Amino acid sequence: MFAFLQVADPIEQFEVKEIFPINDVMGMDLGFTNSSAYMVLGVILIVALFGYAATRNSLVPTRLQSVGEMGYEFVAGMVRSTTGEEGLKFFPFVFTLFTFILAANLIGMIPYAFTTTSHIVITGALALLVIGIVIVYGLLKNGLGFFKLFAPSGVPWYIMPLLIPIEVISFLARPITLGMRLFANMLAGHIMLKLLAAFAISLLGAAGVVKLLAPAPFVLAIAITALEFLVSFIQAYVFALLTCVYLNDALHPHH
Repeated sequence: MFAFLQVADPIEQFEVKEIFPINDVMGMDLGFTNSSAYMVLGVILIVALFGYAATRNSLVPTRLQSVGEMGYEFVAGMVRSTTGEEGLKFFPFVFTLFTFILAANLIGMIPYAFTTTSHIVITGALALLVIGIVIVYGLLKNGLGFFKLFAPSGVPWYIMPLLIPIEVISFLARPITLGMRLFANMLAGHIMLKLLAAFAISLLGAAGVVKLLAPAPFVLAIAITALEFLVSFIQAYVFALLTCVYLNDALHPHH
């Protein structure tokens, strides 16, 4: 009697499928997957948008030109306010991260599209890249002075034995929390949307008065979809902002 409650597997949408198999390359499987395809699509759209915006010099900017200019100024302002003028050398890196994550998140909102940022292997790789750059640049710029990051100035010496291990653990946890936050938010949102949409369809196929309940999950799915668009931007922003914060530690470890 409860057969109408059965819904499609919400995890199926995250399945990585191989499109062009490329096997046995030095013992590795380098097949081109749907995840790779959507990442390439995101890069193409980003290059097309900002390439178009950069080639237009009209006094009255078009809509796409305005979007490109606002995106540039938004990220530049974020980098400048977080790391100072010195941090603007990292602007291309932060801008690339922000636009790539935002494009991946928004593409994933298209029905039947693949959300690359809902996979921990993608978000984890981005997080490790960020922390790797922080460590390498911090050591190159400051030498052993980079380790002063774990011993903040002005702290009494007798607190240091307790504070330093806490700071080290906190630093090592950064890539975990950075990657997990983006992954978990995108995964949870898409699972919820899938469940609500499938539940609404199931109720429409039910008999009797149960069919009258179908609009409820449908309306809720629309509301959550609007929220997910906001979450897509916020998660890209948070990832880029935390990247700036971590890069500031590499630039100014004494603080």
